[in-house]
Amino acid sequence: MTTYDLTTLGEAQIRLTVPRGDRLATCRELRLTPAGSEANVAGLLAQLDRRTAFASVIPHGDLAQRFIDEYRSVGVDLSYCVRCEGRMALYFMEPGDPPLPAKVVYDRLYTRFREIRPETFDWDGLLDTRVLFVTGITAALTDNTGDTVAWAVREAARRGVKVALDVNYRSLLWTADKARSVLEPLLEHVAILFCSRPDGIKVFGLQGDGPAVNAALRGRYGLDHVVSTDATHGCYYCGVEGERVYGIEPVRVTDRPGAGDALVGGALHGYLNGNVMEGVNYGLRTSKLALTHYGDLTHLTPSELEIPTTADILR
Repeated sequence: MTTYDLTTLGEAQIRLTVPRGDRLATCRELRLTPAGSEANVAGLLAQLDRRTAFASVIPHGDLAQRFIDEYRSVGVDLSYCVRCEGRMALYFMEPGDPPLPAKVVYDRLYTRFREIRPETFDWDGLLDTRVLFVTGITAALTDNTGDTVAWAVREAARRGVKVALDVNYRSLLWTADKARSVLEPLLEHVAILFCSRPDGIKVFGLQGDGPAVNAALRGRYGLDHVVSTDATHGCYYCGVEGERVYGIEPVRVTDRPGAGDALVGGALHGYLNGNVMEGVNYGLRTSKLALTHYGDLTHLTPSELEIPTTADILR
């Protein structure tokens, strides 16, 4: 038996959100919430009674402590995090209402995490796991982070650890061509891929509707499982369990960031149970829950996976 169900690495961040209806250049207050895609996935799974660990390089200070308290409180093992002097990665968000889209401004240059190398972390501990989860966000930051993600994926495969990859393309961090050159060579080692239809088109040059891009990713790269989303148009699975199109129910949005991570976490919960198709159902539910409250980390209990979406008052 492994020590962990899932381990991951990424940059610890703080999100500073502008009140709805205001602009970053003119606002007088900001909402502070801990953030980080990989930590969000580990945190959601920890709340579903999975054993998870998150590795990062985290500075000393109050902002870092706020991040640590958030994810440690839900049960994520942070003992593989390296502490140092330096600054915390930040990002600012304007929620946006039509016709304005949401806007993100990153302030994450010169953090110590950007200097990581494979030897930064204890891989004997981190790879004592059923699944290693990595994202294109971390691979995008610097050559060092990209090389470390690539090394971790190959080392996990060498040790027989399953790898989950979320492409999570961010045009503010790297170009589509660079993303493809870094991520495509890793796909031969990936057991379950998360890639939206827009990312499949931009990064991998695919064409077609959601099911077509989803199936093309599996066909081109020989993946066991591929989960794709296409905004509100649908969610798609193609893999050894078959093919399926999932409908999307509209939800009143309180706070959007973290919903994609919640979907990934729910799907991986199913993967760890041996049923990705059911996991996507979990993911769609957890992503809806994520939209109902503030913060990047989705807070929930295992029983909330079973609450009917039409429930008005729990009695």
